[in-house]
Amino acid sequence: MAAQLPLDDIARLADLHPKPGHIRFQYGTAGFRTLGSVLDSVLFRVGVLAGLRSKKLDGKTIGVMVTASHNPEPDNGVKLVDPRGEMLEASWEAHATSLANAASTEDFLQAVDAVVKNAKIDLSKPAKVIYARDTRPSGPSLVASLEDGLKAIGAETRDAGVTTTPILHYLVRAINTKGTSAEYGDDSEDGYFKKLSGAFKQLVSGKPALPPLVVDCANGVGANAVEKIVPYLGDSLTFIPHNTATATPGALNNACGADYVKTTQKLPPSLANELKSGERGCSFDGDADRLMYFYIDARNQFRMLDGDKIAALVAGFIVELVKNAGLEEKIRVGIVQTAYANGSSTKYLADRLPVRCVPTGVKHLHHAAEHFNIGVYFEANGHGTVLFSPETQGTLASYEPSTPAQSTALKHLRNLVQLINQTVGDALSDLLLVETVLAHKSYSGVEWDSLYVDLPNRLVKVLVADVRAFQTEDAERRLVSPRGLQGKIDALVKRYEGGRSFVRPSGTEDVVRVYAEAVMKSQADELAFRVAGLVYDETGGDPATRPKEFL
Repeated sequence: MAAQLPLDDIARLADLHPKPGHIRFQYGTAGFRTLGSVLDSVLFRVGVLAGLRSKKLDGKTIGVMVTASHNPEPDNGVKLVDPRGEMLEASWEAHATSLANAASTEDFLQAVDAVVKNAKIDLSKPAKVIYARDTRPSGPSLVASLEDGLKAIGAETRDAGVTTTPILHYLVRAINTKGTSAEYGDDSEDGYFKKLSGAFKQLVSGKPALPPLVVDCANGVGANAVEKIVPYLGDSLTFIPHNTATATPGALNNACGADYVKTTQKLPPSLANELKSGERGCSFDGDADRLMYFYIDARNQFRMLDGDKIAALVAGFIVELVKNAGLEEKIRVGIVQTAYANGSSTKYLADRLPVRCVPTGVKHLHHAAEHFNIGVYFEANGHGTVLFSPETQGTLASYEPSTPAQSTALKHLRNLVQLINQTVGDALSDLLLVETVLAHKSYSGVEWDSLYVDLPNRLVKVLVADVRAFQTEDAERRLVSPRGLQGKIDALVKRYEGGRSFVRPSGTEDVVRVYAEAVMKSQADELAFRVAGLVYDETGGDPATRPKEFL
């Protein structure tokens, strides 16, 4: 007799987690994300879905991370992690959304049954799930709801506790590759820290000591990771951690962290007196999957080194190592960006390696990067990583160098494979990667920053009645609808030297985002606001109520 869904158990526990009637949930790039106070039913249902996903994949372990990353503290969220540590397969996002929005327990049971039938799930297979959370106050109660969902579907579970999103992704891959030729590492936090620190120490061995690094931990779970890795690193790198108040109510991501640095383009106030001229620092976000660098220049001015700058630094270094190892004919290095990448970074990189532009969203970048032998991707917001294809890893493992210089470069490439968390953007892993390149190049922030000069840019949000009216093409760089609007934008852009602007609908709120660049800051600002004005007019806004800055 075929295995059946434990409907009574699911129904009994589902009744404890009713869906709020007034909210529609949507599983997107970041999973589900909204106010933590309304997510109880969603977490329960995600628990059931995670169990079904594991059964679908023959009992491979699925990950569940409870976090809202860079969002304010009242928000929370949840996302599923597939067996290789990658994001949930896109086709299952619809299943997640369907289960989350079932109005009643009866509707939910029907939706679960539909997922089982549509995905052809063998219910006799085991379900295995590992889960973790960040430091948000709403985390413990939401994890309890998740655990009820996992219990309802009969999943075998492992609680990874309070940890970073990248560590959870690492653990999922390590569990599922254990004992195979593709073994990723020991499936523990200790295994993660040993893997990263061991590779880093090899990479900087013999290099001049790096100056201490100021690390803004966003008052989030990254503070725990920084504290834990210190003994593993020994004297190879010294951290000066700030914003480590993980237990202080309201502190998470508040006037600190990677998103604050990127959007305000200034130092967190808490670091105002911590950096002197020439010194560098960096910021994590709340779950430690984004990284922003910065330094103070000779005029005592703040200078930001964002994801584009990290990509340029890292990609250039890897291309050089591949060439020095004598592998440029066998290994193709490429870089993936979105339309938000600064035009100067695209020009700089395109002169050195293939560049591909894809729509905004980590899943698009990650999949595109997989098409290169070594694929580098970093969003301007500081989320990114480097992917080494299985074939490339095989090449690096078996290649016989013919000179000492080739041997050295090959050793560095092999260590980079170990240092870089290839499952997801990882602030701690990326930090060690950046510090490796700085040590090899003997760069300070000044030399790094001078690789290319950013074009001044501005990002503006316009509140619209119906965000669905805005449709794009060409990796979100051009509007298809509303009809005629792109032509008006093109005409406007031509009036500005070095002008570039695009308009794209937000995937998470009823706003349209307007990005603009020009050779002068005042012109970039003016172009952004003029394009925003066109968008405002297009949505039928009354010109008399048009915001002054859009005029």
